[in-house]
Amino acid sequence: MVEEDNNIIFSPVVEASSRGLRLDKYLSQCLPDMSRSQLQRLILSGNVSSDDTIISDNSFKVREGDSYQIIIPPAAEAEPEAENIPLDIIYEDDDLIVVNKPAGMTVHPAPGAYRGTLVNALLYHCQGNLSGVGGVKRPGIVHRIDKETSGLLVVAKNDIAHRFLSEQFAAHSIERTYYAVVYGTPSPSSGRIEGNIGRSPYDRKKMALVKSGGKPAATNYKTLQSFHGAAALVQCNLETGRTHQIRVHMSSIGCHLIGDKVYTKSGKSTLPLQASIKAYVNSFPRQALHAATLGFIHPRNKKIMSFSSELPSDIKELISVLSA
Repeated sequence: MVEEDNNIIFSPVVEASSRGLRLDKYLSQCLPDMSRSQLQRLILSGNVSSDDTIISDNSFKVREGDSYQIIIPPAAEAEPEAENIPLDIIYEDDDLIVVNKPAGMTVHPAPGAYRGTLVNALLYHCQGNLSGVGGVKRPGIVHRIDKETSGLLVVAKNDIAHRFLSEQFAAHSIERTYYAVVYGTPSPSSGRIEGNIGRSPYDRKKMALVKSGGKPAATNYKTLQSFHGAAALVQCNLETGRTHQIRVHMSSIGCHLIGDKVYTKSGKSTLPLQASIKAYVNSFPRQALHAATLGFIHPRNKKIMSFSSELPSDIKELISVLSA
């Protein structure tokens, strides 16, 4: 069954009988009201993704258990303007750029956020030298992290780099480590969380662990520091890259991310902390999640690239307050 949410269409989960079909052909079978050429344009313009990975190759072979999100752009798609917004650039060469995104910055323009995005800043910085595969609104964008998550992203500056990096994200071969500050302390202190993630049947804006459908997801976690049993700093390494994966998986073991307005339950007010610390923690303005490391194979020289980003000041302050 095809599901729709405003201008977004969610394809059915790929069944075994469709495994290996070209993406454009599979979607044309699922969406009979749309022509194959129309779907091909949407794919090439960066409007089709699986989880947070944009798939911009019409010949991409669909895999059993996957599903796809298709964004139907408005009739006249506004072209983002270059804006002189400072960027924290970790690395740059002729093929790609690695950026340390601050919390509060949206990755690419979307309804309600057409300015101040990472794409607007990149257009100014790169002076038009970005991959065209991502389309008008998403030039160079290979993957995304949530607006309120800080940390590392890689952006492609040409089409060859875009496709090569996209293939690594699709194959889940990218190294990604996140640091999260959560309510409570995980038990056991380290482990592996597994469970298919799909859209919540109760709230279309949420992802959830689902008993049927969805996509396999696995997160390896390790508690780095516990704060009086009330909260903890946790390292999360992703085996897969599903939408909201860490937020959903940590919530599934009762350790919701501090500041997460979507997945955190109201019970957070029962923290065994003094009133002033409790008030500070419960009012933390964004999910305490930081993309700390990023590793991939360079699209041109095929060398292993690895980058790291230290915790931002707001999460450092949160840890300091919890440590008191």
